[in-house]
Amino acid sequence: MVHQHIAEAREWARRPKMINTHEVENQVPAREDVDEYSSNVPLVEAVARWGSGGAEASAQGLADVGALVGSAAFQRDAERANTHPPVLHSFDRWGRRVDEVEYDDAYHRVIGAAVAAGAHTSAAAAPGPGANVDRAAAFLLFAQVEPGHACPVSMTHAAVPTLELAASGLRDEWMPRLLSRAYDPVLGGAGGAGPKSSALVGMAMTEKQGGSDVRANTTRAERRGGAGSWGAEYGLTGHKWFCSAPMSDAFLVLAQAQHGLSCFFVPRVLPDGSRNVFRIQRLKDKLGNRSNASSEIELDGTSGWLIGEEGRGVATIVQMVTRTRLDCVIGSAAGMRQSVAEAAWHVRHRRAFGELLVDQPAMAAVVADLALESEAATLTAMRLARSYDSDADDSEQAFRRLATAVAKYWVCKRGAGHAAEALECLGGNGYTEAFPLARRYREQPLLAIWEGSGNVIALDVLRVLTREPAAFEAFFAEVGSAAGESPVFDDALEAARSLVRELSATDAAGAALLARELTERLALVLQGSLMLRFSPSGMADAFVRTRLGDEGGRQYGVLPRGADVAGILARA
Repeated sequence: MVHQHIAEAREWARRPKMINTHEVENQVPAREDVDEYSSNVPLVEAVARWGSGGAEASAQGLADVGALVGSAAFQRDAERANTHPPVLHSFDRWGRRVDEVEYDDAYHRVIGAAVAAGAHTSAAAAPGPGANVDRAAAFLLFAQVEPGHACPVSMTHAAVPTLELAASGLRDEWMPRLLSRAYDPVLGGAGGAGPKSSALVGMAMTEKQGGSDVRANTTRAERRGGAGSWGAEYGLTGHKWFCSAPMSDAFLVLAQAQHGLSCFFVPRVLPDGSRNVFRIQRLKDKLGNRSNASSEIELDGTSGWLIGEEGRGVATIVQMVTRTRLDCVIGSAAGMRQSVAEAAWHVRHRRAFGELLVDQPAMAAVVADLALESEAATLTAMRLARSYDSDADDSEQAFRRLATAVAKYWVCKRGAGHAAEALECLGGNGYTEAFPLARRYREQPLLAIWEGSGNVIALDVLRVLTREPAAFEAFFAEVGSAAGESPVFDDALEAARSLVRELSATDAAGAALLARELTERLALVLQGSLMLRFSPSGMADAFVRTRLGDEGGRQYGVLPRGADVAGILARA
């Protein structure tokens, strides 16, 4: 009996001591006041490899951005911008129609900082080798912490090549505004301070009857008189089902002119300082992306200026769409980085069952697997950004034509599941709005939808196959650089090539059924090639064996036996 009491006493002594009910123990400290750039090793390496010649000024600028977005103040602004969403004001207090969107001051601080850092158009303002990589890195850092503002930042970046096709008067007046690093949230004209020295540009293509099928658009464009310095003016009438960032200063809009679907430049404020007809009917109540207003708009004799030729609207605006697709990839990679960073931080500070979570093999494997996905996405985004630089030759341009669609499909689709697994690492805390991964979980699906959902993108890959075979040659020349590094990769590469040959001889219906498989295979061999060439061997081996081989599971955390989990976690 005595021995029994002693054993019970020892057991009682080993139990956690009782604490005051309001004393907090074993909670993870806030992950704030960190340098998000320097701590993101794959991003730092990618900028050194593909950026603007490894210029110290560029690296220092990105370090400054990393410190800013990692600060407690910026994180509070990111949270506030999402918990105090935009509000539509259709009329002023005297009953005049104004169609303005009010944002919290936190949102203005966030987007103002992004514009000041050149996350929108720095690559166009100072073009050259690596300029798009530097810009992509800055964009990624801002989108990692607050993704909603990235929408107008991305559209402004992407509008530049389309605006180059405008009449000289329009281009000369508006291009400096797009390239400016100033941020002014007030529309010019009535009640504003116009003319403005800076501008954000959005787009409005989607209509309720057509969705992604923009050729089904019914918005009409009727010619008005002769052409002025801005080119030919038209009156636009119709309804746009989705118009993101309606507070922007101008929009690229698709409408049906006499000779077919055409692209128009629609400013919110007209040259004489009066407001253009741009009726914001309502703001969308979205699953996520709460800080960014998305709207339905009505055009009623709205003034627009033709860009490009009548009937060539899709060809004119495609350069904008291509670049916003690139930013979808970068934005998804940004979300994956946030998810990994938050999950890794949590497991390094939280104890359970007597040990830190990071020291428990099952949890360590999950976070390591998430880190593999994040690194592959970052490499893909940065390599793709490099192909958009001004020195890109014909081969690079052909590569990006296919690789943009392939990466947009795969990386963006992987985002939602990746966020869900990372959120689970935080347990119940992750599912609360007090922590950023709940917001991220709601955010990630958007980038798989925006600028073309899965089927639209996969069918675009098929169109490239039939119309631009040089793009496939350039793509396989790029990924083939890793041939011989891994038998698993070599087998996957040959399987992808075989499927391309098969589809080249298949009818349209049969090819459409295999479009997703083709796109997935191409994405994985691209990521596998990049990992083999540029990531540590342990990470590359684990990625290739799990994603291209048969050693991975259907969920995160199933890694090959002998995988260097500790090394992967240290890099994360």
